Amino acid sequence: MIKTSYDIAVIGAGIAGASVAAELADHASVLLLEKEELPGYHSTGRSAAMYIPSYGPPKIQALTKASGDFFNNTPPEFCNTPLLTPRAEMLIARGDQLAAIESFMQHHSTIQSVTEIGAAEVLRRCPLLRKTYPAAGILDRSGSDIDVNSLHQSYLKKFRQLGGKLAVNEQVTRLQNLPGGWLVKTNSASFTAGVVVNAAGAWADEVGSMASAESIGLQPKRRTALTINAPANLDTTSMPLVADIDEAFYMKPDAGNLLLSPANANPTPPCDAQPEELDIAICIDQIERAFEIEVTSIVRKWAGLRSFVKDNEPVAGFSAQADSFFWLAAQGGYGIQSSPALSRYAATLILGNSFPEDLHAYGLDATSLEVKRLGC
Repeated sequence: MIKTSYDIAVIGAGIAGASVAAELADHASVLLLEKEELPGYHSTGRSAAMYIPSYGPPKIQALTKASGDFFNNTPPEFCNTPLLTPRAEMLIARGDQLAAIESFMQHHSTIQSVTEIGAAEVLRRCPLLRKTYPAAGILDRSGSDIDVNSLHQSYLKKFRQLGGKLAVNEQVTRLQNLPGGWLVKTNSASFTAGVVVNAAGAWADEVGSMASAESIGLQPKRRTALTINAPANLDTTSMPLVADIDEAFYMKPDAGNLLLSPANANPTPPCDAQPEELDIAICIDQIERAFEIEVTSIVRKWAGLRSFVKDNEPVAGFSAQADSFFWLAAQGGYGIQSSPALSRYAATLILGNSFPEDLHAYGLDATSLEVKRLGC
């Protein structure tokens, strides 16, 4: 007989939903619903994430730092290959951008891994740059590439091993708050659950509306990326991610190629994001201005959505309007690097457990990411 009643239903099997479902499944019966054929089809599967503790707004930085022990000491039963590969981040500035360098250093003066470097050192670390382009730079040695697929798949594996049920091709069409829980209807089935966790990514506000919850003002934003062949004589092993100090573009090595992005953030409705030719053209122009590169062919191009609320911090907390409806949304472009800590944070609140002391140590508490801070 197919089980139709669960303690918790999690909507969305990207990194947010998969990680929190895995954290919950050891303590409750959990259903993980995914509307696509494969989990992670949208933002997670299109991410070129890095682990950079200095990246993002304050609470994201706290969650990222709190995730560091998990990333650096991953239990072998979770994943038997390293999730991180060291790769420094280098922010570069032209002569007219030196004020941005000064401002960045003022805001990150306590981070030991972050240092200001001169133009000669910038060029030494990235010889692809045009010799006259950089005036200065900032090097953050704490960065690493994240094996996003291994992380995501390992959370899904853990979830299944703990008895969780993953249902794909199941788009939620109705949520009804009943005495004692929720009726969750999909395109092909009905389920009941005591708690609904909304980890629906760019569609989170739409799911919230179904539940008669407050709107959190979620805004999906499109980001475009492409890969090109790396120059034949270039050793990309130790090359840092190179980003404009004002986030106008970035470049990073990617499996022997070079990944380029205009670092755009174009507001868009929730959708299956596709790269637009204008964004591609802007990216190529920016890269060719900064680097000794002529882009004559593109190996691959794609786009993904990064979703934000007004303060750019995540939302993790119960709705003030819909009983037993938990928001886990608005991870922005930081959801992969913060997922180990954010999933534990959310699971703690959902289960009503004592708040973890290690998260307290990073300045977080049970109200840090609550919905009501948004005034909705």
